[in-house]
Amino acid sequence: MIYGYARVSSTGQGMYGSSLSDQETLLRQNGCEEIYRETYTGTRMDRPVFGELLGRLRAGDRLVVTKLDRFARTTSGGIETIRSLLDKGVSVHILNMGLIDNTATGRLMVTMLLAFAEFERDMIMERTRAGKEVRKATDPDWKVGRKRKDLDDDTLAAAKERVRRKEITVANICKELGISRSTWYVICERKREG
Repeated sequence: MIYGYARVSSTGQGMYGSSLSDQETLLRQNGCEEIYRETYTGTRMDRPVFGELLGRLRAGDRLVVTKLDRFARTTSGGIETIRSLLDKGVSVHILNMGLIDNTATGRLMVTMLLAFAEFERDMIMERTRAGKEVRKATDPDWKVGRKRKDLDDDTLAAAKERVRRKEITVANICKELGISRSTWYVICERKREG
């Protein structure tokens, strides 16, 4: 069986052909019969959908991903997982690299490319951190994260009444209002104090 795995770190990651649908199209074009999709960071190897897929793979199966960094963003986790798959008799096909074979050269190539993927992720984090520090130093009003959303009294009262009458859950009212649960509780507390 040929399995495909598509992963993005965030739902907004659609640039440069890396969206889940772009990856799925490529995987289908390369013979994948079943595709697992996931929005989760590549720095962790204990991703729920990825774990489910790894549990399904048997000797003779093939795992296909579009790029190595979709598979893993850490050298150690990626190497360990690829080696265990190869030892189990599962072939690993990285579309922009080719079929990974269980040879010294194949393992060396994977190790080097995973090291570059981890380096790239670290550089992105470093640039983001530096950008935040510059912004903080030059703009005294700047805060990390999104600006906290506020609700007018009528909207909040109507929403609280719907929750009180159990017409809707807090989670669903938050989705409806476009706020997080923590923002909901902060706004409710602030309005009570004010």
